Amino acid sequence: MLTNFVSRRALLATAAFGALVTANAAHAQDAAPAQAAQGSTEAAPDGTLDEIVVTAERRSENIQKVPLSVTAVKGDDLRAFQGGGEDILSLAGRVPGLYAETTTGRIFPRFYIRGLGNIDFYLGASQPVSIIQDDVVLEHVVLKSNPVFDVAQIEVLRGPQGSLFGRNTTAGIIKFDTIRPSNETQGRLNISGGSYDTLSIDAGVGGPIIPDVLSYRVSGLVQRRSDWIDNTYRGPSADGTISPVKDVMGGFLERDARAQLLFTPGSAVSLLLSGHVRDYEGTSTIFHRGALKKGSNDISAEPRDRIALDEAQNNPQAYKMQGGSANLSIDLGAATLTSITAYEHASGYSRGDTDGGAAANFPVNGVANGYGESQGNLRDLDQWTQELRVASNGSGPFKYQFGGMIFDSRDLTDFYQRAYFLTTAARNPNNWVRLRNSNTSYAVFGQASYALTPKLTITAGGRITEDNKRTRLLKTADTAAGVVTYRGRKDVSLSDTQPSWDLSALYTVNPDLNLYARVARGFRGPTIQGRSAVFNSDFTTANSETNVSWEAGFKSNLFGNTLRFNASAFYYTVSDIQLNGNDSNGNGVLFNADKARAYGAEAELDWRPIRNLSIGLGVSALHSEIKDKRVYAQVCALNGAVVCTVEDPTIVRPVFGAPATFAQIDGNPLPNAPEYNVDLTAQYDQPLSNGGTAFVATDWNLQGYTNLVLYKTKEFYANGNFEGGLKIGYRTPGDRFEIAAFARNITNEKNLKGVIENYMAAVFNEPRVIGLSISAKTR
Repeated sequence: MLTNFVSRRALLATAAFGALVTANAAHAQDAAPAQAAQGSTEAAPDGTLDEIVVTAERRSENIQKVPLSVTAVKGDDLRAFQGGGEDILSLAGRVPGLYAETTTGRIFPRFYIRGLGNIDFYLGASQPVSIIQDDVVLEHVVLKSNPVFDVAQIEVLRGPQGSLFGRNTTAGIIKFDTIRPSNETQGRLNISGGSYDTLSIDAGVGGPIIPDVLSYRVSGLVQRRSDWIDNTYRGPSADGTISPVKDVMGGFLERDARAQLLFTPGSAVSLLLSGHVRDYEGTSTIFHRGALKKGSNDISAEPRDRIALDEAQNNPQAYKMQGGSANLSIDLGAATLTSITAYEHASGYSRGDTDGGAAANFPVNGVANGYGESQGNLRDLDQWTQELRVASNGSGPFKYQFGGMIFDSRDLTDFYQRAYFLTTAARNPNNWVRLRNSNTSYAVFGQASYALTPKLTITAGGRITEDNKRTRLLKTADTAAGVVTYRGRKDVSLSDTQPSWDLSALYTVNPDLNLYARVARGFRGPTIQGRSAVFNSDFTTANSETNVSWEAGFKSNLFGNTLRFNASAFYYTVSDIQLNGNDSNGNGVLFNADKARAYGAEAELDWRPIRNLSIGLGVSALHSEIKDKRVYAQVCALNGAVVCTVEDPTIVRPVFGAPATFAQIDGNPLPNAPEYNVDLTAQYDQPLSNGGTAFVATDWNLQGYTNLVLYKTKEFYANGNFEGGLKIGYRTPGDRFEIAAFARNITNEKNLKGVIENYMAAVFNEPRVIGLSISAKTR
């Protein structure tokens, strides 16, 4: 239907200059002894930085000795900046190379690492960024929205990670590790409240039931916000939506719980049982129609707290999820056998006024123009995973691990279009489709690491994966009289078997400086888009994509372990990249482009210039290009007229018998791939005479040019988006209690986060939230 993508660039050189500078500085100093504190980026009591321990290679290792680009965020650090009811998307402002957004509310986050992601809003969309929670892969887009609570640490692994984790991934992995049960009684509580009646309670408690044999942990999350957006529409509604109404959108209620039991009958065996539930309801994404004017990117005139919607009952959405896992570990002496069995279930719906406004307010020749309404129902999702892994024990020069994985996901999904909801004579009760999607995958994998010399270690890993997908159309979108008009395929199956692999080297220059280089190949299986059947359009498909990525960098501790400075440079080529455009109905269309190429760099700095001051800085830079002169994407159009300013070469071709305009996207950047991101955090602690501490903390994020669609326009991009937060508070002696005032998006920036092209509609970031927080913990 459509075709492929653009251009080529040579890579940047490694960070050799930076490595030489740090080598000289590091060699002249003695390393302060590090104390293992998983995921900590704060200073140790003596004013130096704590060691960061990660499991990026399925082993506990110092982050400075892991030969890949990885960022770790401690749970306490993330919670410190989540007082405004922020969800998983807030992670993107704290990790170089990571971007996240949504156009389907809190239930459907989309992640991008080094520019690679997927802008498709289809409920069955495949994403090149994998989410791993407690060693369980969460593949479906709804499962990826699982809220982050009672978390010990988050790790973001950049680049292909196919050898060891879950499903294959071409972009990278976001890995969440929750706080596990332990033999010590521990508890923590974070409560915050603020603007718009925002409330967040994140808590966990655990300890021994039978000392040294059985322990537990129970965790919970409650987040809520009152509706704060008015529906100002005054006029008739074809589906019975009541308006005008004040404070009818924008709110949410999130309720989550997790229970864990850890059974350790002896030193050689441990069994961790975990179960969780989620109950969520809220508002789907609000699209502000006409917020963008042709020829301009200025959104300042559009109010964030009011909108005129004539349909869709004010954009409701609600989901329920349940899941559980069993993680069994048996120490066999020379090696440890691990079995991870997991099940996830989800169901729910999301409804929206997809034109983002009232058609009566946008007439053409005096006639109301542009109606749009849809609903997606995930009626039943079941995901089963089973992984077996054997990993060597000991600290010798040779380490290995190998295993296999089975993945099975099946869902029943309905899509409803506008005519189904109407209460007028135009109602069509058959204007919906039902799809059955299945995805099974089988893989074997292994990795080996060998220290050739005390300073040089080589690591190699590989995986063979068979990926099978099938989509069946169980119900077609018929006429009101029940006449079947669909002529496309009703049963599509795709399958592929591909290798993934990586090869890396780590060289220790001295105890404070490590150099590394890595090359890796990732694989994302074929994809099927069946939602288009609701418009009587045939399924669209995309073949597998592969990514070969090269990177090199250094990891250093400087000035007596008061400065941690890590940096990397990368270059990758994605062959047969899967892309998603729009057809004349605004419906997603899958296609492959020939390739995409990108190069860039990331750097992270944690610094303690003085004992009581902590500074964190993350920077990423990216240049990406689609490379395929044959590929064209359909542009912004309504009633046959192009409504935005397209800056690419265009052609006109018939679609469904009417002329449509397409833009050549060869050479364009990947969508939602910021050219740069800068993350800054700082905290100053002032000890008080009573043994307590007063503190002030701030965090800021600045985002460079980001194209929001496949083609270039004068309207659909973001450039210079920024947000900041502030927190001022007091901690009691021993840090047992904390009380603070906070502000999120303190300057109340209105940033463009997404668009609906044919309606020139804008999606905004969250407004400013000011409030108070209280934290408590036991030791």
